[in-house]
Amino acid sequence: MKKLLLAIVFLPAVALAAEAGYRLDRAPIDPKDLVSLQAGARTFVNYCLNCHGAQYMRYNRLGDLGLTEAQIRDNLMFAAEKVGETMTVAMTVKDGKAWFGVPPPDLSVIARARGADWLYTYLRTFYRDENTPSGWNNKVFPNVAMPHALWKVQEDAASPVAYDRTVRDLVNFLVYLGEPAALQRKSIGIVVLFVLGVLFVFAYAMKKAFWKDVR
Repeated sequence: MKKLLLAIVFLPAVALAAEAGYRLDRAPIDPKDLVSLQAGARTFVNYCLNCHGAQYMRYNRLGDLGLTEAQIRDNLMFAAEKVGETMTVAMTVKDGKAWFGVPPPDLSVIARARGADWLYTYLRTFYRDENTPSGWNNKVFPNVAMPHALWKVQEDAASPVAYDRTVRDLVNFLVYLGEPAALQRKSIGIVVLFVLGVLFVFAYAMKKAFWKDVR
Protein backbone atom coordinates (compact mmCIF):
# COMPACT_ATOMS: atom_id res chain seq x y z
CA MET A 1 0.00 0.00 0.00
CA LYS A 2 2.77 2.43 0.96
CA LYS A 3 4.68 1.74 -2.28
CA LEU A 4 1.53 2.27 -4.33
CA LEU A 5 0.81 5.63 -2.73
CA LEU A 6 4.39 6.73 -3.30
CA ALA A 7 4.13 5.71 -6.95
CA ILE A 8 0.97 7.76 -7.42
CA VAL A 9 2.54 10.80 -5.75
CA PHE A 10 5.89 10.73 -7.54
CA LEU A 11 4.83 9.46 -10.98
CA PRO A 12 3.94 12.97 -12.24
CA ALA A 13 7.33 14.31 -11.11
CA VAL A 14 9.24 11.52 -12.84
CA ALA A 15 7.80 12.40 -16.23
CA LEU A 16 7.71 16.17 -15.75
CA ALA A 17 10.78 16.87 -17.88
CA ALA A 18 9.40 14.84 -20.79
CA GLU A 19 5.99 16.50 -20.63
CA ALA A 20 7.03 20.11 -19.98
CA GLY A 21 5.94 22.52 -22.67
CA TYR A 22 3.32 20.38 -24.39
CA ARG A 23 0.09 22.31 -24.83
CA LEU A 24 -2.81 20.61 -23.08
CA ASP A 25 -6.33 20.72 -24.47
CA ARG A 26 -9.08 21.73 -22.10
CA ALA A 27 -11.15 18.75 -21.00
CA PRO A 28 -14.86 19.50 -21.63
CA ILE A 29 -16.03 17.56 -18.60
CA ASP A 30 -19.24 18.06 -16.65
CA PRO A 31 -19.48 16.38 -13.21
CA LYS A 32 -23.28 16.75 -13.32
CA ASP A 33 -23.69 14.89 -16.64
CA LEU A 34 -24.83 11.45 -15.45
CA VAL A 35 -25.08 10.07 -19.00
CA SER A 36 -21.44 10.99 -19.60
CA LEU A 37 -20.36 9.54 -16.25
CA GLN A 38 -22.18 6.27 -16.94
CA ALA A 39 -20.56 6.02 -20.38
CA GLY A 40 -17.18 6.74 -18.81
CA ALA A 41 -17.73 4.02 -16.23
CA ARG A 42 -18.43 1.51 -19.02
CA THR A 43 -15.25 2.49 -20.84
CA PHE A 44 -13.27 2.31 -17.61
CA VAL A 45 -14.32 -1.23 -16.64
CA ASN A 46 -13.93 -2.51 -20.21
CA TYR A 47 -10.60 -0.96 -21.16
CA CYS A 48 -8.82 0.30 -18.04
CA LEU A 49 -9.73 -2.11 -15.29
CA ASN A 50 -7.86 -4.94 -17.01
CA CYS A 51 -4.52 -3.51 -15.86
CA HIS A 52 -5.32 -0.53 -13.62
CA GLY A 53 -7.23 -0.87 -10.39
CA ALA A 54 -9.18 1.72 -8.43
CA GLN A 55 -8.77 0.24 -4.99
CA TYR A 56 -10.30 3.19 -3.12
CA MET A 57 -13.57 2.96 -5.05
CA ARG A 58 -16.35 0.45 -4.36
CA TYR A 59 -18.71 -0.72 -7.08
CA ASN A 60 -21.77 0.26 -5.07
CA ARG A 61 -20.69 3.93 -5.21
CA LEU A 62 -21.60 3.80 -8.90
CA GLY A 63 -25.17 4.04 -7.66
CA ASP A 64 -24.45 7.75 -7.26
CA LEU A 65 -24.42 7.91 -11.07
CA GLY A 66 -28.06 6.86 -11.30
CA LEU A 67 -27.36 3.14 -11.74
CA THR A 68 -29.24 0.41 -9.91
CA GLU A 69 -27.46 -2.41 -8.11
CA ALA A 70 -28.64 -4.81 -10.80
CA GLN A 71 -27.23 -2.59 -13.58
CA ILE A 72 -23.91 -2.36 -11.78
CA ARG A 73 -23.72 -6.10 -11.17
CA ASP A 74 -24.83 -7.13 -14.68
CA ASN A 75 -22.95 -4.55 -16.77
CA LEU A 76 -19.96 -3.22 -14.86
CA MET A 77 -18.68 -5.99 -12.59
CA PHE A 78 -16.19 -8.21 -14.39
CA ALA A 79 -13.57 -8.59 -11.66
CA ALA A 80 -15.68 -8.91 -8.51
CA GLU A 81 -18.60 -10.85 -7.10
CA LYS A 82 -20.21 -8.41 -4.65
CA VAL A 83 -21.14 -4.78 -5.27
CA GLY A 84 -19.52 -3.83 -1.98
CA GLU A 85 -16.08 -4.87 -3.21
CA THR A 86 -13.42 -2.42 -4.33
CA MET A 87 -12.45 -2.05 -7.99
CA THR A 88 -9.22 -4.05 -7.91
CA VAL A 89 -7.51 -6.22 -10.53
CA ALA A 90 -5.80 -9.58 -10.41
CA MET A 91 -2.54 -8.26 -11.87
CA THR A 92 0.19 -8.05 -9.27
CA VAL A 93 2.87 -5.37 -9.07
CA LYS A 94 5.42 -8.03 -10.05
CA ASP A 95 3.44 -9.05 -13.15
CA GLY A 96 2.90 -5.45 -14.19
CA LYS A 97 6.61 -4.71 -13.93
CA ALA A 98 7.48 -7.84 -15.92
CA TRP A 99 4.99 -7.06 -18.72
CA PHE A 100 5.27 -3.27 -18.99
CA GLY A 101 8.55 -2.41 -17.31
CA VAL A 102 6.70 -0.53 -14.56
CA PRO A 103 3.56 -1.57 -12.66
CA PRO A 104 0.40 0.17 -13.95
CA PRO A 105 -0.60 2.78 -11.35
CA ASP A 106 -3.85 2.66 -9.43
CA LEU A 107 -6.31 5.13 -10.96
CA SER A 108 -8.32 6.04 -7.86
CA VAL A 109 -6.85 9.53 -7.67
CA ILE A 110 -5.11 9.84 -11.04
CA ALA A 111 -7.31 12.78 -12.05
CA ARG A 112 -6.35 14.66 -8.90
CA ALA A 113 -2.66 13.88 -9.43
CA ARG A 114 -2.51 14.62 -13.16
CA GLY A 115 -5.47 16.87 -13.83
CA ALA A 116 -8.38 16.43 -16.25
CA ASP A 117 -6.71 18.41 -19.05
CA TRP A 118 -3.60 16.23 -18.90
CA LEU A 119 -5.63 12.99 -19.05
CA TYR A 120 -7.84 14.27 -21.86
CA THR A 121 -4.85 15.27 -23.98
CA TYR A 122 -2.81 12.18 -23.12
CA LEU A 123 -5.52 9.73 -24.16
CA ARG A 124 -5.89 11.52 -27.52
CA THR A 125 -2.20 11.74 -28.49
CA PHE A 126 -1.06 8.14 -28.89
CA TYR A 127 0.64 7.28 -32.17
CA ARG A 128 2.30 4.26 -33.74
CA ASP A 129 6.02 3.86 -33.03
CA GLU A 130 7.89 0.70 -34.02
CA ASN A 131 10.83 1.66 -31.83
CA THR A 132 8.94 1.14 -28.57
CA PRO A 133 8.23 -2.23 -26.92
CA SER A 134 4.46 -1.72 -27.14
CA GLY A 135 4.49 -0.33 -30.67
CA TRP A 136 2.92 2.90 -29.39
CA ASN A 137 4.18 6.24 -28.16
CA ASN A 138 2.57 9.37 -26.78
CA LYS A 139 3.09 13.08 -27.47
CA VAL A 140 2.28 14.14 -23.91
CA PHE A 141 4.27 11.35 -22.24
CA PRO A 142 7.09 10.28 -24.60
CA ASN A 143 8.25 6.67 -24.27
CA VAL A 144 5.40 5.82 -21.94
CA ALA A 145 5.22 2.10 -21.09
CA MET A 146 1.46 1.98 -21.49
CA PRO A 147 0.15 0.86 -24.91
CA HIS A 148 -2.82 2.58 -26.53
CA ALA A 149 -5.58 0.73 -24.68
CA LEU A 150 -8.32 2.56 -26.61
CA TRP A 151 -6.85 2.05 -30.08
CA LYS A 152 -9.70 -0.21 -31.19
CA VAL A 153 -12.27 2.30 -29.93
CA GLN A 154 -10.49 5.07 -31.83
CA GLU A 155 -10.26 2.92 -34.97
CA ASP A 156 -13.96 2.06 -34.89
CA ALA A 157 -15.13 5.58 -34.04
CA ALA A 158 -17.23 7.21 -36.73
CA SER A 159 -15.12 10.36 -36.52
CA PRO A 160 -12.40 12.00 -34.41
CA VAL A 161 -15.16 13.89 -32.63
CA ALA A 162 -16.80 10.60 -31.61
CA TYR A 163 -13.54 9.32 -30.14
CA ASP A 164 -12.98 12.62 -28.34
CA ARG A 165 -16.42 12.20 -26.80
CA THR A 166 -15.48 8.74 -25.52
CA VAL A 167 -12.31 10.13 -23.97
CA ARG A 168 -14.26 13.04 -22.47
CA ASP A 169 -16.65 10.60 -20.80
CA LEU A 170 -13.78 8.48 -19.48
CA VAL A 171 -11.96 11.50 -18.06
CA ASN A 172 -15.23 12.75 -16.58
CA PHE A 173 -15.54 9.43 -14.75
CA LEU A 174 -11.90 9.49 -13.61
CA VAL A 175 -12.48 12.93 -12.11
CA TYR A 176 -15.55 11.56 -10.30
CA LEU A 177 -13.47 8.58 -9.19
CA GLY A 178 -10.98 10.87 -7.47
CA GLU A 179 -13.67 12.43 -5.28
CA PRO A 180 -17.10 10.79 -5.53
CA ALA A 181 -18.56 13.14 -2.91
CA ALA A 182 -17.41 16.33 -4.67
CA LEU A 183 -20.86 17.45 -5.81
CA GLN A 184 -22.40 16.69 -2.42
CA ARG A 185 -19.57 18.55 -0.70
CA LYS A 186 -20.08 21.62 -2.87
CA SER A 187 -23.85 21.54 -2.34
CA ILE A 188 -23.40 21.29 1.41
CA GLY A 189 -20.87 24.13 1.26
CA ILE A 190 -23.40 26.41 -0.45
CA VAL A 191 -26.03 25.60 2.19
CA VAL A 192 -23.53 26.25 4.99
CA LEU A 193 -22.58 29.63 3.52
CA PHE A 194 -26.25 30.56 3.21
CA VAL A 195 -26.92 29.60 6.85
CA LEU A 196 -23.87 31.53 8.00
CA GLY A 197 -25.10 34.56 6.04
CA VAL A 198 -28.49 34.41 7.79
CA LEU A 199 -26.83 34.00 11.19
CA PHE A 200 -24.60 36.99 10.45
CA VAL A 201 -27.68 39.18 9.90
CA PHE A 202 -29.16 38.12 13.25
CA ALA A 203 -25.80 38.48 15.01
CA TYR A 204 -25.34 41.98 13.60
CA ALA A 205 -28.87 43.00 14.65
CA MET A 206 -28.22 41.61 18.15
CA LYS A 207 -24.94 43.46 18.36
CA LYS A 208 -26.59 46.77 17.45
CA ALA A 209 -29.39 46.19 19.99
CA PHE A 210 -26.86 45.29 22.71
CA TRP A 211 -24.64 48.32 22.15
CA LYS A 212 -27.27 50.94 21.32
CA ASP A 213 -27.22 52.50 24.82
CA VAL A 214 -23.43 52.38 25.16
CA ARG A 215 -21.70 55.71 24.54
